[in-house]
Amino acid sequence: MAAQPPRPVGERSMGSPPEAASAPARSPAWAPTQARTAGAALVGQRESPESGLQEHYSNLCMEKSQKINPFILRILQEVDKEIKKGLAAGITLNIAGNNRLVPVERVTGEDFWILSRILKNCLYINALFICASGLDVGYNLLGDVGAYYAAKLVQKQLNLIYLNLMFNDIGPEGGELIAKVLHNQTLKYLRMTGNKIENKGGMFFAAMLQINSSLEKLDLGDCDLGMQSVIAFATVLTRNQAIKAINLNRPILYGEQEESTVHIGRMLKENHCLVVLHMCKHDIKNSGIQQLCDALYLNSSLRYLDVSCNKITHDGMVYLADVLKSNTTLEVIDLSFNRIENAGANYLSETLTSHNRSLKALSVVSNNIEGEGLVALSQSMKTNLTFSHIYIWGNKFDEATCVAYSDLIQMGRLKPDNTDVEPFVVDGRVYLAEVSNGLKKHYYWTSTSGESYDHSSNAGFALVPVGQQP
Repeated sequence: MAAQPPRPVGERSMGSPPEAASAPARSPAWAPTQARTAGAALVGQRESPESGLQEHYSNLCMEKSQKINPFILRILQEVDKEIKKGLAAGITLNIAGNNRLVPVERVTGEDFWILSRILKNCLYINALFICASGLDVGYNLLGDVGAYYAAKLVQKQLNLIYLNLMFNDIGPEGGELIAKVLHNQTLKYLRMTGNKIENKGGMFFAAMLQINSSLEKLDLGDCDLGMQSVIAFATVLTRNQAIKAINLNRPILYGEQEESTVHIGRMLKENHCLVVLHMCKHDIKNSGIQQLCDALYLNSSLRYLDVSCNKITHDGMVYLADVLKSNTTLEVIDLSFNRIENAGANYLSETLTSHNRSLKALSVVSNNIEGEGLVALSQSMKTNLTFSHIYIWGNKFDEATCVAYSDLIQMGRLKPDNTDVEPFVVDGRVYLAEVSNGLKKHYYWTSTSGESYDHSSNAGFALVPVGQQP
């Protein structure tokens, strides 16, 4: 009977992959058969570029009675062409399931089983993604089965630096498997965005950060983390010296005490390595932003702070404006989708005009700001030459606002790529139209035209790069 891909059920729990067990006498009931046909022997060897990845993939699918995924086959064909050109050091392997330019059959856990077998044995694959050794299988259907094989791949393929598993229906058990293999690995950047690993999975990742000394960027946004795991991350980051960027967006929090913000504030007082912090949808209020600002007086490393989609009002801007008078490291602040209004914009404008000379980018998208506050921010750009990026769409534009930003663009003080508005004239009156620029426009998706990580659409990543960008 043909071997079937293992599933994380039966004799062994998801938390105990075969490699982690102590010399089992036989393979688990759900593991692939060890019988070796001629095709299996070929795949088990270190593949050479001459035989081709697509050929190995097709042979292994036939041997295991697994349906060939045409999307994977197409990508491997392209990789083979690159190898023949002598470009093996820069091979690109992007199998994201949200690619709208080619027909896509989303990758399942069983598909990834076959693919991981190929990639684990490819000695000559040094780089699997643009500018970095990486693999993007986001927006597929890997599930916990695929997470099991992703964990095995990370263990075996030491050249892997970037792994994108976002939105793959991976649950707490799959998250546990991946976290456990990261204790001592070379992986630098992991994206788990949108996988519901919940509080249980989050705790395993927090425990991993107590040991891991190589991971620099970790994205656990939209993973349904709980209060316990967010506090655990804040605790371990007081000592972890490797993590440079972390995304904890949209945890599932209960209560009005802002405990998570309090603990993250304490962490920022002691951590002097973290460069990027995303706290979108943390239910942060004015008291929470006060906690963060108090910590920023003592922090000398954070350059990018994202507190978008919270409940911060103009009162909270008093604390932020004050800390910006003395803080010289913050370069990017995302306040999008709060409610700072005119008063908050005026507080920030006064600081940016007279005191701060380090902030480069500010997003106040959809903050209920009217003409007075928007014009005040435009005036600060005239005197503060460091302040180069501003995003204002979604507020209440009047004629004075439109003229002010039109003038900034026309005089060259505000570059068109550095803002999300563009002036146009109708019947002699200036208006502003929205353009697709921002700090992280392509966080969840990539454009079907142009570069995936275009600087105008992802200014936050461009202004504050951490390690190699995929």
